Formats: sequence, C-alpha cells, structure tokens
Amino acid sequence: MQISKITVGAWPLLLAPMDEITDPSFRHICKMYGADMMYTEFVSSDGLVREVAKTRQKLTIYDDERPIGIQLYGHLIDAMVESARLAASAAPDVIDINFGCPMKKIANRGAGSGMMREPEKMVEMTRQIVRAVPVPVTVKTRLGWDEESKNIVELAERLQDAGIAAITIHGRTRAQMYRGEADWSLIGAVKRNPRMRIPVIGNGDIKTPDDAQKAFDRYGIDGIMIGRAAIGHPWLFREIKHYLATGRRLPEMPVTERVALAKLHLQKSIEHKGERVGILEFRRHLSHYFKALDNFKETRLKLVTSNDVDEIHALLDYVHARWGEPPSPIAPDASLPAQ
Repeated sequence: MQISKITVGAWPLLLAPMDEITDPSFRHICKMYGADMMYTEFVSSDGLVREVAKTRQKLTIYDDERPIGIQLYGHLIDAMVESARLAASAAPDVIDINFGCPMKKIANRGAGSGMMREPEKMVEMTRQIVRAVPVPVTVKTRLGWDEESKNIVELAERLQDAGIAAITIHGRTRAQMYRGEADWSLIGAVKRNPRMRIPVIGNGDIKTPDDAQKAFDRYGIDGIMIGRAAIGHPWLFREIKHYLATGRRLPEMPVTERVALAKLHLQKSIEHKGERVGILEFRRHLSHYFKALDNFKETRLKLVTSNDVDEIHALLDYVHARWGEPPSPIAPDASLPAQ
C-alpha cells in the first residue's frame, strides 16, 4: 500500500489512534509485534492552539515509530488548520483528521463523527488542511451519522477530491457507537467505486487472523486498522501477519512471555512519563494481558491498584510462578517480512 510517497507494505496492519491508549509505550510494543503504521492518541485542536502542555506532549514521536501519523479533532475550521500546522512541525509522516470518534463529549460538539452531520463543512475543513500542511493528509471516518444517513460512498469521493492521500472507514454509524457488528459491505463499496484512487483502509471488529483474512479477501481493501482488539493483545499484529503469510495460526502466547512483555511495557511507560503517571497509565493495559486465566480475579485487582513498581514486579513474578512456563526472551517474530 502506498500513502502518497509512504510505502507501508503488503497486507498493511495499522494501529488505530485511541485516546489515553496509543501513547509511546504502547506504540513501542505494537511496533515490536508488527504494526506497519501507527497513530498518536487523538489530539484536540483547541488544546494545541491554546498551548495546553498535556496536548502538546501528544505530538512527541520517535524515529523508530515511523511511519506514524498525528490525528487531530475539532469542530472549528480555523483552529483545525492552525493545529495542523503546529502538528506538522513535529514532522509526522501524515496528518490524520478524526471524523470518526463517537464519544458524546466530542461528537455532540460537532467534532469527530459529529462532522458527519455537516458534510459540506467536513469537506471544506479537509480541503483547507490539505492546502496548509506539507505532509500527506488522511481521514478516519464512519459510514454515516445514523442508519438513515449512510453517505460514505459519496463522501469518500468528495474527501478524495479535497486532496486526502488515504481514507480509513469504521464500519458503523455514529449512532451505533461500538454496538452491533461492523458493516464491511459499505467499506467494500467504497473500495469498488471506480472513481476511488487512494487507499481504502477498513476498521471494525478485526479480532482474529481469520477476521483479517476475510476482510482482505471479501472486500479488497488496501489495509486494516486495528483498535480495541490490540489492547492487552498487541501481539495480534504478529498473529495476523503470520497467518496471512503462511496460512497457519501461531500458538497462544505463553503466560511467561506475557509477563515479560508487561514488564517491558511498564518500563517504557515510566521512561516516557515518570514513575507516578507511567504506572497509572500503564495499569489501563495491565489486566488485559492476562485475560482468561483461571482464578485470577484477586491478583488482577492487586495489579490494577498498585502504585509501586517493586510491588507490580513482585505480582508479575507471582503470575509467572503460578500460571507461567519456563522463561523465554521477547523478540519480534523472525519469520515476519522486514518492515
């Protein structure tokens, strides 16, 4: 897949931008396990323009994360254009516009998927951002605002004509939030539209290697974006790539490796954010690493409430001793093609 001059590779798998999730520590882990392209947490245009320190911090990216995009959201065209210029100064590979977030505090203000009620403004905002920045601009959006306004086929054309380099489509309306099943048929319709020249990336309900294979085969999309399914399961990228390349499923990741991975994730989180904040933000991921372990409730509660590095390490060692296997080093799957 080619996004402007950026080559992403065959069967591209992208890590979705997720607020308070896709920080540098989590991105490091997902890249290690095969994510081809990643995005920052989504960034408030108002926060950037007002120079809010926490918002500006989200622009921090690292060379070993590339290719990487910074995603922006907002409902005011001038603020979005100015924030795009500010984001471009951080030298991302792309600027992505968030027209897909369904959260009430965002959509009800007319930002994120709230923009889908104003397609003319949506297109004009996109056009102005494309003109304002020196890097490719991409868009993430949904099928429409609700069941009666699924306008994505026409809208994708118009956004392409406004100058975007790729479009990612989540297969639900804003009204659905994350309920029900993602409808990939309209994502496929966008890809089959003979007027579409840019890459079409599908998003929604990709939880297993089989899901990914079906999405590529049935709908002909250029890439897949994975969001919530990667939380606590960042090795999903490796599992999918192995399956697409070989037709075989990898065995379930051993608890021992998950423990080592959790320790690495904690280390990276503290490196980037300091001990107090690093632990607090890491705990959002921690219990997810050990889903489906029997009789794990008490240990999980201790893990997600501890504020002490040594105590978390001791708890992880206990997880390894009770549920784990002999230790093995963490390493990316050597059988994967070079990135």
